[in-house]
Amino acid sequence: MFKTTLAAAALTMAFLQPVFAEDAMKADVKCDEASMMKMQTEMDAMTDPAMKDKKDMAKNEMDMAKESMKADKKDDCMMHMDGAMKAMSKG
Repeated sequence: MFKTTLAAAALTMAFLQPVFAEDAMKADVKCDEASMMKMQTEMDAMTDPAMKDKKDMAKNEMDMAKESMKADKKDDCMMHMDGAMKAMSKG
């Protein structure tokens, strides 16, 4: 009985872990110059030709995020930065 409960708890935690990790990543996304620079550095590090499409998608999202930041549209900026992050991490 104890083994079954322990196994169920372990299985539940395995499925919840990615949800918590994604929320933590979103919490780190800020629409500020430092976050933009960090993400730009990560994009510049994508040198593999196979990643060109991902990099282009991320660059487009970052360009829109920069425009939103200039227009003081924080929600739009964060949405586009999140989109850039997702584009870079697509497997």
